[in-house]
Amino acid sequence: QVQLVESGGGLVQAGGSLRLSCAASGRTFSMYGAGWFRQAPGKEREFVAAINFAWSDTTSYADSVKGRFTISRDNANTVSLQMNSLKPDDTAVYYCAQARRGVGSMNINDYIYWGQGTQVTVSS
Repeated sequence: QVQLVESGGGLVQAGGSLRLSCAASGRTFSMYGAGWFRQAPGKEREFVAAINFAWSDTTSYADSVKGRFTISRDNANTVSLQMNSLKPDDTAVYYCAQARRGVGSMNINDYIYWGQGTQVTVSS
């Protein structure tokens, strides 16, 4: 049974930082791509960042977070999202996801396993 568990969310002031972690069990990140998505109230779930293990950990980011967020693979079982210079618009539930193959992408349909989400709230 595959499980993804996010941690590290919380309340932070604008300009602050948070680090989210995603721990996998049952299917590690050593062979499969990973992504972070977020969903704000009343909005659709949107892509944030992805990492591609098939191509030497190459990464991709949404334009809205580029230069502020960094996705990384800490070990075979953990993927992290370092979030700096946070803005109130970053407030959302953040979800970790594992891809069906070694490539992580912007396409939500490429992901087959999801965590339960962790709340990030940025105050102005």
